[in-house]
Amino acid sequence: MSWQSYVDDQLIGTKNISKGALLGHDGNTWATSAGFKVSPQEGAALAALFNNPPNAFANGVTISGTKYLALKSDNRSIYGKKGTAGVCAVKTGQTLIVGVYGEGMQPGSAANTVEKLADYLIENGY
Repeated sequence: MSWQSYVDDQLIGTKNISKGALLGHDGNTWATSAGFKVSPQEGAALAALFNNPPNAFANGVTISGTKYLALKSDNRSIYGKKGTAGVCAVKTGQTLIVGVYGEGMQPGSAANTVEKLADYLIENGY
């Protein structure tokens, strides 16, 4: 399975995530949903938050030009919210999985979708 198919099938295909991306630990994009751009600087800043989780609460989480208020931040998962939308990011051994949910989507379902994909990649050495 290609990295793109993980985004298309395991994130967007669930209808729990409206935009998604897989990034490397260096912040570079491996795959992304259509029209969703995560700059290398945003990716690197997200990766840095996993190394120092309290910074997410102090500075928020910026993905694709949108700044989210951090709700949860630890060395595995970072969740953020802005209005009725939000972001879930999870770190695996080699990737950062980013899922954004929009209005009308359930935050818990979005988080569960991203966390399950992360568990699968971790189990398979990624």
